[in-house]
Amino acid sequence: MSKYKIVHYINQFYAGIGGEDMANYEPEKREGFVGPGQAFQGNLKSEAEITATIICGDSYYNENMEEAKNKILSMVKEENPDLFIAGPAFNAGRYGMACGDIASYVEKELGIKSITGMYIENPGVDSYKKNIYIIETKNSAAGMRKAVKSMSAFGLKLLNNEEILSPSEEGYIKRGLRKNIFVEKRGSERAVDMLIKKLKKEEFTTEFPMPEFDRVPPSPAIKDMSKAKIAIVTSGGIVPINNPDHIEASSASKYGKYDISRFKNLTCEDHETAHGGYDPSYANEDADRVIPIDVLRDMEKSNRIGKLHNYFYTTTGNGTAVANAKAFAAEIAQELISDGVDAVILTST
Repeated sequence: MSKYKIVHYINQFYAGIGGEDMANYEPEKREGFVGPGQAFQGNLKSEAEITATIICGDSYYNENMEEAKNKILSMVKEENPDLFIAGPAFNAGRYGMACGDIASYVEKELGIKSITGMYIENPGVDSYKKNIYIIETKNSAAGMRKAVKSMSAFGLKLLNNEEILSPSEEGYIKRGLRKNIFVEKRGSERAVDMLIKKLKKEEFTTEFPMPEFDRVPPSPAIKDMSKAKIAIVTSGGIVPINNPDHIEASSASKYGKYDISRFKNLTCEDHETAHGGYDPSYANEDADRVIPIDVLRDMEKSNRIGKLHNYFYTTTGNGTAVANAKAFAAEIAQELISDGVDAVILTST
């Protein structure tokens, strides 16, 4: 029996071409596996072979979607694979959107089975989960080994036309599709069983989970801005020169708190950005473009605000898990309340 043929799609970063500076890299096809493809090939063993890897910059794909799709589709057709694998993208938003879009397109236009892998919070999940199977991963490349193993196993099941079980059994993200199954107990009995377990405070698994929404009541309006103490918080990654606390360029696990009491204006000599999700050139030239300290000082001087808080708080927002962001917010909020801050300006990029 001949090996199954697989084409693998990755971005410029995982191909070792470069980071954000090479995000406009145009689609390219290389023979065999590249980057994480080596780990996939190790897990696929003798059953399948990555015959080609397609590389495309995240910005190029998302800014030239139709052109990118058609170029990549042509490359895939040349290989005529049995399976198309994209990613995994983890929590990288543009990479996730590209993986979801091209995998969906390949499956729809060429009829080739396609999969990808993402963290549950990746925007690509909600956009493409109904079109293709998306294997759930951790939020960063630290989970690469497990992601590759899960995606490889699932891909082989598709290739061998094996029955695909439920999301909890297979490890893919729920697709919002309903499938009729036969079980021993009818619905009314199962509902009563769950109710009894709930009343006894025992564990049970609902068959119809309800969505959860954060509801944050708005704070009362500030009556007199001329007396208000204002703080600034950013997810734009502005830090003192050389990033003393080593805040990560993406998937941040920490935030920084820095004294700005002596600054009337931020310059390239004292501040820069640690953010890895946008072109840093303009922010590095003048960090006031991300956190407008210069403008706030003018407002302070003209009594349009009472006082600018002596510290600003910063982290990088790209790829940062919601759980981490919530934890940052809770800690920062407590400090600001303790410091008598009346309002916060939140900036992003």
